Amino acid sequence: MNSTRDRILQTLLRQPRTTINALAEALGINPISVRHHLTNLQVEGLVSNEEERHGVGRPRLVYFLTEAGTERFPTRYLRLTSRLLDQLKSTMPEPMVSKLFTQMASAMAEDYTEQMKGLSMEERLDLTKILLAEEGFNVEWEKAGNQYQIHEITCPYLRIGKSHPEVCTVDQTLISKMLAVPAEKVQCILSGDAHCTYVVQVEAKAK
Repeated sequence: MNSTRDRILQTLLRQPRTTINALAEALGINPISVRHHLTNLQVEGLVSNEEERHGVGRPRLVYFLTEAGTERFPTRYLRLTSRLLDQLKSTMPEPMVSKLFTQMASAMAEDYTEQMKGLSMEERLDLTKILLAEEGFNVEWEKAGNQYQIHEITCPYLRIGKSHPEVCTVDQTLISKMLAVPAEKVQCILSGDAHCTYVVQVEAKAK
């Protein structure tokens, strides 16, 4: 990692909740350039910001890594999770492991059931986008012909998924349960695609 954007991510990893001026000083570049990179990193879901009180006067805007941004760096919890999954798969049949992921996702979706009641499909898609963002996904959707396409721009399980693709059932189950219709995966980052894409047919009616 040696590009300006990567240096910004590295700095935010070491110094979370940093201002644009502080980042500019740390990197030796002008604040306008930092702001430009931060804007792009926010669009990608790697960085977020919020106002922070700092003494007397107006709040200052500070920047920090999102969960997706943090997962770009090696972390011990990722190794621990991977080892736990290795152990789980060595002691349980593969279908049972996949079933556990599906059950976990179904339980997560149940937390949002009340919020989905009475909504149209597109209202459900908008709410699904918000709820998945809370789980660490950066999601966009669009209507294409006779179907809706749900694109996962970033995935919080990406690093784990490379060794344990079973975790992909989590987001697919979440989407299907929250929309109350089957979501078919047609693209996957793990297969070399730019992002994961799920398809929902327009004709399918939400319950």
